[in-house]
Amino acid sequence: MDAEPTPAAESSTSEFTRLLEYLKGSRGFDFGAYKVSTLMRRVQKRMREVGVQSYAQYIDYLEVQPNEFGPLFDTVLINVTSFFRDPEAWQFVREHILPRIVRDKAPDAPIRIWSAGCATGEEAYTLAMLLAEAVGEEGFRKRVKIYATDADEEALIVARQGAYSERDVAGIPPDLLEKYFEASGSRRVFRNELRRCLIFGRHDLIQDAAISRLDLLVCRNTLMYFNVEAQDRILARFHFAVNKAGYLFLGKAETLLSHNSNFKPVELKHRVFSRTSTNNLRDRLLALAPAPGQADSEGGGARNLRLREAAFDASPVAQIAVDRRGYLALASEKARKLFNLGQNDLGRLLQDLEVSYRPLELRAHLDEAYETRASLIVKDVEWRGPGADAEARLFEVQVVPLLDAKETVVGASVSFVDLTQARQLRMELERSNQELETAYEELQSGNEELETTNEELQSTVEELETTNEELQSANEELETMNEELQSTNDELRDLNDRLQHRTEELNQFNGYFQSVLNTLSAAVVVMDRALHVRVWSEKAQDFWGVRGDEVLGQSFLDLDIGLPVEELRQALREVVTDGREREQSLDGVNRRGKPVRCRVRIAPYRSTPGDSSGVDGLILLIEEAEPG
Repeated sequence: MDAEPTPAAESSTSEFTRLLEYLKGSRGFDFGAYKVSTLMRRVQKRMREVGVQSYAQYIDYLEVQPNEFGPLFDTVLINVTSFFRDPEAWQFVREHILPRIVRDKAPDAPIRIWSAGCATGEEAYTLAMLLAEAVGEEGFRKRVKIYATDADEEALIVARQGAYSERDVAGIPPDLLEKYFEASGSRRVFRNELRRCLIFGRHDLIQDAAISRLDLLVCRNTLMYFNVEAQDRILARFHFAVNKAGYLFLGKAETLLSHNSNFKPVELKHRVFSRTSTNNLRDRLLALAPAPGQADSEGGGARNLRLREAAFDASPVAQIAVDRRGYLALASEKARKLFNLGQNDLGRLLQDLEVSYRPLELRAHLDEAYETRASLIVKDVEWRGPGADAEARLFEVQVVPLLDAKETVVGASVSFVDLTQARQLRMELERSNQELETAYEELQSGNEELETTNEELQSTVEELETTNEELQSANEELETMNEELQSTNDELRDLNDRLQHRTEELNQFNGYFQSVLNTLSAAVVVMDRALHVRVWSEKAQDFWGVRGDEVLGQSFLDLDIGLPVEELRQALREVVTDGREREQSLDGVNRRGKPVRCRVRIAPYRSTPGDSSGVDGLILLIEEAEPG
């Protein structure tokens, strides 16, 4: 028989629940999906470090020490990672998984990777190095996107910089270290041209939608911190996120997937899994369900935070936000363009940036706003941007201190309101006011006429009341018509289903058509009557080194390829005119610069088979002639 919980244990659990509610309400972070035992153990570890005995006392401590949230989240989230962590597992991915992904993709098809729970980024940069080795640096820049996410914003700041100490990079093989990292003082920085292919962002695995169409999803030693229900929900979302031929790579500590139907083991020792073909209704509902305690209409604190960040970025006013320590936290898109700020500038000290003293000295105004806890406005700030042709602008700078729920100053918002156009509009407004005064006199005389018109309107109102009764009866007729429209709407849905089916058939036909073109040994070019390119086969692309999206819609005679197309002008016009096939041989140069002798066959095509009344376009078959 189970023992009854002691009053002390119940009190401790109740206080811990209040602590979690306080963290959710004050910082928007919901730990409800984490394993309670693990979560309590990590929180108690932090409480011992600061010398607090009970959860209630720790809530009081957080209220008076707002800087404590960072160390607490670091302790709970455990940002422990390294380059090539578990080398044997990474070796298996390098030798078996990545080659399969590259082999199964079309040569120019994008490769999408997600590193979920990336911490300070070592895992994401490990993936980048291995993929650059697999597809080459040029292919990596063109094809690869690595999405790296974590719930810890502080860890993401480190990851975005891509700079690590010599101790941090000790696990990287020397050849890869020298190839992909550049020395910068005492640190090693990941190469900037490759860094652009990595996208770091905050993401909550429980509350936020998963990144989709993935070839590889890496989530190592993260699921173990969640309870079973949360793990099921996350795995269901992972199932929808991964392509049918995609893979899931977990850490050694995670064994749940051996009993999960969404994924099947590829190499259980190294925790590599492939996606199963289907999942059941329960899994689909888990993937779409919101986190526990999260209202569907609200979308959760993390989603609202992203919404606020997106709204801030879209602000029509140049605006930046600085935290209390003096670091640049946010910059709207307009501010980034106006003051030449990049994503790498986020997280830097404001005093190290030009915007801190130009167009005005901001630091003194920030100190004043912090001290007075009140907004201040600096008017008539003139500034001319970089460049000799830059126009002079007039700004009104607004500095607003930002307070949290406890009325503690956490930073400041600085808005640069551009008044250049406003000043011009003010002058125009003054001129308009003078014109309005003249017009006002005219309106006075017009008012007398309106009084007369008002009597006429009174009689019109009576007529409108009668019309309203007629509209009431018409409304009843409309309700009847609405019912008929509902029936029509059902028929339209059926029609839409049939159209979707036809669209699928058309897509399948297009696939067959493209496959046929690709199997032909000759390069195929299809043109309309005006000789504009409509179809450009892969063989033509390989032959002349020009992609289809570069030539579609262009005149064939204007193309600059290795074939002297001008010599075909007469033959093309004749086939359009008389509809008879022609053949012509030309000397050209292929995309490798090699001289070739080409045999060009020109044939007409007609939209209606058997109709000889007119030519709708031309088909060119170009193939290399055998040396004679």
